Amino acid sequence: MCGIIGIVGTTPVQSRLIDSLKRLEYRGYDSAGIAGVVDGHVERRRAKGKIRALEEVLAADPLNATVGIGHTRWATHGGPSTRNAHPQTAGRVTLVHNGIIENYAELREALKKQGRTFESETDTEVIAQLLDAELKTRPPLDALKATLDQLTGAYALAVLIDGEDELIMGARRGSPLVVGYGEGEMFLGSDALAVGPFTNRIAYLDEGDYVAIDHHTARIFDETGQPVERPVTTVPASAALVEKGNYRHFMEKEIHDQPEGCQHTIAAYVDPLTDHTSVAGDIDWAKLERVQIVACGTSYIAGLMGKYLIERLADLPVDVEIASEFRYRQPALRPGSLAVAMSQSGETADTLAALRYCQAKGMLTAAVVNAQESTMAREVDVVWPIHCGPEIGVASTKAFTAQVCVLTAVAIAAARARGRIDEAEEQRLVKVLLEAPRLVAESIKLEDAVKGIAQEVSKARDVLFLGRGPMYPLALEGALKLKEISYIHAEGYAAGELKHGPIALVDEDTPIVILAPFDSYFEKSASNMQEVMARGGQVIFITDPEGEKHAPAGARVVVTAPKSDPLISPLVLAAPVQLLAYYVAVQKGADVDQPRNLAKSVTVE
Repeated sequence: MCGIIGIVGTTPVQSRLIDSLKRLEYRGYDSAGIAGVVDGHVERRRAKGKIRALEEVLAADPLNATVGIGHTRWATHGGPSTRNAHPQTAGRVTLVHNGIIENYAELREALKKQGRTFESETDTEVIAQLLDAELKTRPPLDALKATLDQLTGAYALAVLIDGEDELIMGARRGSPLVVGYGEGEMFLGSDALAVGPFTNRIAYLDEGDYVAIDHHTARIFDETGQPVERPVTTVPASAALVEKGNYRHFMEKEIHDQPEGCQHTIAAYVDPLTDHTSVAGDIDWAKLERVQIVACGTSYIAGLMGKYLIERLADLPVDVEIASEFRYRQPALRPGSLAVAMSQSGETADTLAALRYCQAKGMLTAAVVNAQESTMAREVDVVWPIHCGPEIGVASTKAFTAQVCVLTAVAIAAARARGRIDEAEEQRLVKVLLEAPRLVAESIKLEDAVKGIAQEVSKARDVLFLGRGPMYPLALEGALKLKEISYIHAEGYAAGELKHGPIALVDEDTPIVILAPFDSYFEKSASNMQEVMARGGQVIFITDPEGEKHAPAGARVVVTAPKSDPLISPLVLAAPVQLLAYYVAVQKGADVDQPRNLAKSVTVE
């Protein structure tokens, strides 16, 4: 969601602000803008739509500033428009904001009674108006602190003040913000990727921190106003990691990245020399009563995969819930359970809120995340990184398979610790898991076959995905991917539920994707396939070589993935499902990497 960049530079910053915003496009946005200090006065340039629209504005009216801020906005309060785009201005204050201010309506009314007028529909302008009012009687940092004390909600801020030529202020609560340290220059960004082209020395602000940067220093204060120091870490250079290379889209590249991504993930959780698992954390699996997984979107579906794995292997009950519903229904939780939060970014607002609810109930907590320095990773007892590298496409692919790899290793480790499998079985399962990267690579080779299917599926109005056992979560993921990037209505169902309602949707115009490797569920899945074909359904049967041999005749298309053990079959069949969504979207001319209305990291509720 929304991206932030701020630069206190020694040379004009316009081009660098734009370059950084382009790196943040993956977060999702519908408008963009920059502002800078010119002769002691802050000027701004904004545009609705993609960054190229902002570049056109700047071509006609350049911003000649050495200190500036930039923003990509994903609309919350107020629709996408130039007047709602950031930066927002009030009096001496110009700022950008990620997050949602929950009490903005009350603040707005109070400010109106003071005679202040508003130009936008945003909650962000309320912050600017508050800060401008506080500046009447306080110096900038004190005014910022007084403003923050009045806000309820989530925010990451970067602020310019008229008359303060070498100052950018920032603050964070509920949304991430980092400080970058350069040579005679300083930076603010919504993540390390934003400041990556300029420096690899990063400090991550803690919850409630606010900061003032100039050419040489960062003065950081905690939420009480006390000066603090946050550790400066050196992060890997990220510029080369976010190039598409020879691929048309980031999503295509990231699908092809999965063998290497899975390899990196698995290597962190197993010892290939001994074939034993190596899962971090002082967790007494034998004494655990239950595992509670909370997540959103694709991470939620990966959590469902984890439920199948952990319950089957470790005989340990697992609940998986959508994080946005979890805390509001006041679930009954007990300290003898483990709460696992799953989030690619580690900043998902709903998942963080659910995690904190679990912590308040005295539960041990773990996080499955890609961003090891994220808020979620810093707040849990145990971190299980997925190690798949930056994922730029909004529709998750390699992060999904990496999350499933982590949960597979966790399931094996838990099963061994609980005495449900012996050492020999642990070693067998680890060897199977180590085969996943190779088999995923073979599965991606089905690309040409899937591309042909996509031409037909792209004409459909509705698509159904069916699966049993662990293929049911994969059916959900296939439907989600297709909806996200092609805008075709799709639903995933447990195949056994077909006759309980969804079969009413089956006709000759509705493609039915059935996921059925040759496993203990295969016979039942083949029966469901016959039910569909008897009603004119056009079946796309995704299976393996043995499943192809035993498949009922009549499928419109059979896609044969490599033979794999049931432990890793969801990983192996994920690639054809992802490729199908990708090529349907390409066929329809959709914006694959930045689908409409979606954001990569959802840092507001």
